[in-house]
Amino acid sequence: MTELVVAFSLVMFIGAGDGRRENPTNLTFYSVDDCLYFAKRLATRYSNNGYVDLDNRDTITTYCVPKAVDPATTRIF
Repeated sequence: MTELVVAFSLVMFIGAGDGRRENPTNLTFYSVDDCLYFAKRLATRYSNNGYVDLDNRDTITTYCVPKAVDPATTRIF
């Protein structure tokens, strides 16, 4: 029987409203702090934060989602 560990997957959505789509990242972290670091950096770099007039299609929303994964088959950072 395989032992599962709780890890945090980075989930990223591009766009807003009806045009919003998930962009799979395949990034999974042991630490929620590491996951949140990358989530924040991606959202800050590529989102409309008021400094640049970006279209809603350029908006990025990021989340860190806990999930049970098999460390033998999942690359975890």
